[in-house]
Amino acid sequence: MTPFGEKVRGLRATRGVTLKEMAGDLQLSPAYLSSLEHGRRGRPSEALVVQVCEYFNLIWDDFEEVKRLAALSHPRAVVDTRGLSPAHTELANELAESVGDLTSESAAELLARLRAAKRGR
Repeated sequence: MTPFGEKVRGLRATRGVTLKEMAGDLQLSPAYLSSLEHGRRGRPSEALVVQVCEYFNLIWDDFEEVKRLAALSHPRAVVDTRGLSPAHTELANELAESVGDLTSESAAELLARLRAAKRGR
């Protein structure tokens, strides 16, 4: 599941909306919406993100959060380390090789450390 998919599923659950209902209301197929939630499709288009936010009446910070999560929801991420240090390239390759072996807790911990390192720039 992608971050965007997790958020949409949570919004649907909170508001008691089924996947089939939401897909119909947005004029999407349930299979497509399910594929977006589960990461079997690429990141959603900006237009679809806006449509989802409007569907749930999201404003300001909630809208920006859904936009941010959608941008981070490509299930096949590519990391370009050209021009960066050997350590950057090693980190990218090590993560690519081992991300599937991480527990959810370990992944969350690494993500928190990465975010903290970005803030400390």
